[in-house]
Amino acid sequence: MAQARVYHRDILMPHIDRLLSSREYPKTICPSEAPRALTASELRATGTSTWRDLMPEVRQLLWQMRQQGTVEILQKGLPVPDGIDLEDVKGPVRARKIHA
Repeated sequence: MAQARVYHRDILMPHIDRLLSSREYPKTICPSEAPRALTASELRATGTSTWRDLMPEVRQLLWQMRQQGTVEILQKGLPVPDGIDLEDVKGPVRARKIHA
């Protein structure tokens, strides 16, 4: 499974990066935009049947970017405070690049 996750990262990250780069601060993306942007062949390559199957991994990738200081995760329009783990975040989130 670890190899599959690395491969999913290789497929998902270009879409996440492109989407985040296409929005000027303070505009955000919905995490679901990344897997929905996959081509049919990319989706097949992940071994999943729908884009929804990739949502946990997209959230994890965005959370890692948050920990690296490149992305801000928002919930109800407010940044998720430091010290909150991904597992503790329930409901919809949005993401944006950190304002330089």
